[in-house]
Amino acid sequence: VQLVESGGGLVQPGGSLRLSCTASGFDFHLFAVSWYRQVPGKEREFVATIDSGTKNLAYIDSVKGRFTISRDNGKNTVYLQMNNLKLDDTAIYYCNINNMGWWGQGTQVTVSS
Repeated sequence: VQLVESGGGLVQPGGSLRLSCTASGFDFHLFAVSWYRQVPGKEREFVATIDSGTKNLAYIDSVKGRFTISRDNGKNTVYLQMNNLKLDDTAIYYCNINNMGWWGQGTQVTVSS
Protein backbone atom coordinates (compact mmCIF):
# COMPACT_ATOMS: atom_id res chain seq x y z
CA VAL A 1 0.00 0.00 0.00
CA GLN A 2 1.33 3.39 -0.95
CA LEU A 3 -0.19 6.87 -0.76
CA VAL A 4 1.77 9.76 -2.23
CA GLU A 5 0.63 13.33 -1.66
CA SER A 6 1.80 16.22 -3.82
CA GLY A 7 0.87 19.76 -4.72
CA GLY A 8 1.76 21.59 -1.56
CA GLY A 9 3.76 24.77 -1.50
CA LEU A 10 3.95 28.39 -0.48
CA VAL A 11 1.04 30.64 -1.40
CA GLN A 12 -0.18 34.08 -0.41
CA PRO A 13 -3.47 34.55 1.46
CA GLY A 14 -6.33 34.35 -1.00
CA GLY A 15 -4.41 32.06 -3.31
CA SER A 16 -5.15 28.51 -4.42
CA LEU A 17 -3.50 25.12 -4.44
CA ARG A 18 -4.60 21.68 -5.58
CA LEU A 19 -3.34 18.73 -3.60
CA SER A 20 -3.22 15.22 -5.04
CA CYS A 21 -2.99 11.85 -3.36
CA THR A 22 -2.16 8.94 -5.64
CA ALA A 23 -2.69 5.44 -4.33
CA SER A 24 -1.30 2.05 -5.26
CA GLY A 25 -1.27 -1.48 -3.94
CA PHE A 26 -4.96 -1.89 -3.22
CA ASP A 27 -8.41 -1.48 -4.81
CA PHE A 28 -8.59 2.28 -4.42
CA HIS A 29 -12.09 2.61 -5.89
CA LEU A 30 -13.59 0.55 -3.03
CA PHE A 31 -12.57 2.92 -0.25
CA ALA A 32 -13.61 6.28 1.13
CA VAL A 33 -10.70 8.72 1.39
CA SER A 34 -10.12 11.66 3.69
CA TRP A 35 -7.74 14.60 3.94
CA TYR A 36 -6.35 15.61 7.31
CA ARG A 37 -3.95 18.34 8.33
CA GLN A 38 -1.58 18.87 11.21
CA VAL A 39 0.27 21.81 12.66
CA PRO A 40 3.32 21.03 14.82
CA GLY A 41 2.28 20.71 18.45
CA LYS A 42 -1.39 20.15 17.62
CA GLU A 43 -3.50 17.08 16.92
CA ARG A 44 -4.15 15.97 13.39
CA GLU A 45 -7.41 17.52 12.18
CA PHE A 46 -9.99 16.15 9.78
CA VAL A 47 -10.49 18.35 6.72
CA ALA A 48 -12.65 16.54 4.15
CA THR A 49 -13.84 13.12 3.08
CA ILE A 50 -15.28 11.51 -0.04
CA ASP A 51 -16.88 8.11 -0.32
CA SER A 52 -15.99 5.47 -2.88
CA GLY A 53 -18.83 6.50 -5.19
CA THR A 54 -18.10 10.24 -4.98
CA LYS A 55 -21.65 10.99 -3.88
CA ASN A 56 -21.10 11.68 -0.20
CA LEU A 57 -18.77 14.51 0.74
CA ALA A 58 -18.11 16.18 4.07
CA TYR A 59 -15.94 19.05 5.24
CA ILE A 60 -14.83 20.67 8.44
CA ASP A 61 -16.76 23.92 8.88
CA SER A 62 -13.70 26.14 8.51
CA VAL A 63 -13.09 25.06 4.89
CA LYS A 64 -16.66 24.82 3.61
CA GLY A 65 -17.12 26.92 0.49
CA ARG A 66 -13.35 27.16 -0.04
CA PHE A 67 -12.12 23.56 -0.39
CA THR A 68 -13.43 20.86 -2.71
CA ILE A 69 -12.58 17.18 -2.47
CA SER A 70 -12.86 14.98 -5.55
CA ARG A 71 -11.48 11.75 -6.92
CA ASP A 72 -10.63 10.04 -10.18
CA ASN A 73 -10.84 6.31 -9.62
CA GLY A 74 -9.35 5.68 -13.04
CA LYS A 75 -6.18 7.42 -11.88
CA ASN A 76 -6.31 6.13 -8.29
CA THR A 77 -6.14 9.73 -7.17
CA VAL A 78 -8.01 11.97 -4.79
CA TYR A 79 -7.73 15.74 -4.98
CA LEU A 80 -8.22 18.66 -2.63
CA GLN A 81 -8.80 21.95 -4.41
CA MET A 82 -8.10 24.74 -1.95
CA ASN A 83 -9.23 28.25 -2.81
CA ASN A 84 -9.14 31.51 -0.88
CA LEU A 85 -6.44 30.11 1.38
CA LYS A 86 -5.99 31.65 4.81
CA LEU A 87 -3.06 31.83 7.19
CA ASP A 88 -4.76 29.24 9.42
CA ASP A 89 -4.70 26.72 6.56
CA THR A 90 -0.94 26.37 6.99
CA ALA A 91 -0.24 22.75 7.90
CA ILE A 92 1.03 19.44 6.64
CA TYR A 93 -1.78 17.80 4.69
CA TYR A 94 -2.20 14.02 4.70
CA CYS A 95 -4.50 11.68 2.87
CA ASN A 96 -5.99 8.72 4.66
CA ILE A 97 -7.89 5.65 3.60
CA ASN A 98 -10.89 5.53 5.89
CA ASN A 99 -10.95 2.76 8.50
CA MET A 100 -7.68 1.21 7.29
CA GLY A 101 -5.07 3.28 9.08
CA TRP A 102 -3.21 3.96 5.83
CA TRP A 103 -1.56 7.36 5.58
CA GLY A 104 0.58 9.19 3.11
CA GLN A 105 3.77 11.03 4.03
CA GLY A 106 2.13 14.43 3.85
CA THR A 107 2.64 17.59 1.83
CA GLN A 108 3.40 20.98 3.34
CA VAL A 109 1.04 23.88 2.68
CA THR A 110 2.25 27.30 3.80
CA VAL A 111 0.05 30.36 3.50
CA SER A 112 2.04 33.50 4.10
CA SER A 113 2.28 37.05 2.86
